[in-house]
Amino acid sequence: MTRWMWAALAWTSLVLGIIGAFLPIMPTVPFILLAAFAAARGSKRLRHWLVTHPKFGQAIIDWETHGTVARRAKWLATIMMSLSAISMLVFSPVWWVPAIGIAVMGSVTLWLWLRPEPVH
Repeated sequence: MTRWMWAALAWTSLVLGIIGAFLPIMPTVPFILLAAFAAARGSKRLRHWLVTHPKFGQAIIDWETHGTVARRAKWLATIMMSLSAISMLVFSPVWWVPAIGIAVMGSVTLWLWLRPEPVH
């Protein structure tokens, strides 16, 4: 039963990560990393597919082995969070919603840029 729950979490996280690649308000990388983590416990085939994937694979391996994030990924995340912040400022009917979102994204951006970068 536990294996099925891990597999369900892995697949759900993967789907959310893919959705996040197209929606600026939804993160991609955390969901893909969660999918890889859960797949290691619930679906060996999905895990293998994730770590050998041309887009996700190296980032997952870098994160799991050294806790590193590529500079390109940092820039992409920063740009996407900035676009999200702008859209929140434009479309939110109250000021405090974008303020909270921007504070969270600012904290995540700071944390992300403090992560080391892989040496390949």
